[in-house]
Amino acid sequence: MKAILVLAASLSLLASGSALANADLAKTKNCLTCHSVDNKIVGPAFKDVAKKYASDKTAEAKLVTKVLKGGSGSWGAIAMPANSQVTEAEAKTLVKWVLSLK
Repeated sequence: MKAILVLAASLSLLASGSALANADLAKTKNCLTCHSVDNKIVGPAFKDVAKKYASDKTAEAKLVTKVLKGGSGSWGAIAMPANSQVTEAEAKTLVKWVLSLK
């Protein structure tokens, strides 16, 4: 029983550490210049993105493309620029993190 509790606590720490690591990745890749987790800056809050795409099964692929290539029209007139400093793997990590926010 004690081993199960230790395992559960360890997994919880890993999950929260992963969330922090993805927030750090967003900061490193300059996502937080235009976005924040909770509030609209230039672009939408990441929680608003998660809410908008919560039931869209194709959201991850769409958003990875948008992170890499940029886009406009989804959240207003201001376009999101392409992010050449972000690899496809990093974009997938960032998008999964954003979509996991509640």
